[in-house]
Amino acid sequence: AEFIEMTSRVMIDTDLHGIDSHGIGMLSVYNNWRKMGRIVFDAPIKVVTNLPSLCLIDGGGGLGHPVGIQGMKIAITKAQETGLGMVSVRQSNHFGAAGYYARMALEHDLIGIAMTGTPGSAVVPTFGKKNMFGTNPIAFAAPTRRNPPFVLDMATSTIAIGKLAVAKRLGLPVKEGWALDEDGNPTTDPVVAREARKLTPLGGTRDLGSHKGYGLAAMVDILSSTLSGAGILCVTRDKGEEFNIGRVGHFFLALNPATIRGDDGFPDELDDLIDVLHATPPVKKDQPVLVAGDPEWEAFKIR
Repeated sequence: AEFIEMTSRVMIDTDLHGIDSHGIGMLSVYNNWRKMGRIVFDAPIKVVTNLPSLCLIDGGGGLGHPVGIQGMKIAITKAQETGLGMVSVRQSNHFGAAGYYARMALEHDLIGIAMTGTPGSAVVPTFGKKNMFGTNPIAFAAPTRRNPPFVLDMATSTIAIGKLAVAKRLGLPVKEGWALDEDGNPTTDPVVAREARKLTPLGGTRDLGSHKGYGLAAMVDILSSTLSGAGILCVTRDKGEEFNIGRVGHFFLALNPATIRGDDGFPDELDDLIDVLHATPPVKKDQPVLVAGDPEWEAFKIR
């Protein structure tokens, strides 16, 4: 019951921040995985390796959200004690929006980073036509004093896979450069895109820098899955092995700016940066320059 409550809390918070693709809408997906025996709601979380600044935990194939919360809590404690805390996770599941875990560090005036592999493949490497990676998100959160915190929460694909489901449900065309059909050709048809489940890496095309998104997706899998021993989907699939949903890996990092700098000036200097960026002259007066986290903060205030 405790793990289910923790999962619900993360999902509700995600919806409140305007990230509808990773909130309560995922409930039926998790329940289907439970019925299939691919997720155990009350699986115990075990610490495998525990060092002053490093930790490896095993999620036992349970819900990803409680594992993520536990992992980031450990990273935060270690960062408070040593200045840095890194936690690697294996045998976990989809944990929702990565930004939730990165934001946990803000309550302690720490920098938080969260990354995760995913239980399904969706992203096609640049020049390829087969989906090999998940959307492999990266989240980075840094504390401020005056402004809302800087919170970057992004997939390494051009979009999150959930946006295809939203487009299909609403009957809206998929934006050009987001998705590919079964043959690896660009498509804007929401039905074709959802059935093919082939997303472009961040950037969309080689000319627009998709090789960078492709590289970032690989980096996330290396840190989340290879480092923890969770296994990477495309590798196990290539070997003919079954990749169970409960083999997802995560990566959490917490940094203490005060320990590194020797003072508490980090939030103030970040505020100065945000102020300067917000003051950038916009192309359109009704469309001001934003920084990472602004849209989610506005959604949170409204909801």
